[in-house]
Amino acid sequence: MSLLKKIERWGDHHHPRWIDYFRIALGTVLIWKGVSFYINMEAFNHLMRGEFLATAFGISLIAHLIILSHILGGLAIAIGTHTRLSCLINLPILIGAVFFINMSNGIFQPYSEFWLSTVVLIGLVCFIVEGNGVIAVDRFERAEKT
Repeated sequence: MSLLKKIERWGDHHHPRWIDYFRIALGTVLIWKGVSFYINMEAFNHLMRGEFLATAFGISLIAHLIILSHILGGLAIAIGTHTRLSCLINLPILIGAVFFINMSNGIFQPYSEFWLSTVVLIGLVCFIVEGNGVIAVDRFERAEKT
């Protein structure tokens, strides 16, 4: 049995219900951050000023991919469908946010988002192992098929 199957099987058999509520909150936070990035696109526009076309296009593409993966991935995590895949897609974004963006801004500054990003990163790693849980759309679909 492969390592991924063992992790999936362990996560399916050791899953308390309160973790599902944490998963729903994690998905909601990701949706909120995606909408927040979309509303504050002026920060990305500021990065693109004075840059070459290829650099500005790359920044714009990365910004839109972050927004899309946060909103769609957060929705999938919150409702409990394709949770592991959504967590894997959002994992590099949160690693970048924790280690490159928030660490350079100072972690002990007032209103620092380092701690929120760290909790979300830990939650993503947790749900890569744990999976959906009991309160999930995938669980209801499996129950209807059998």
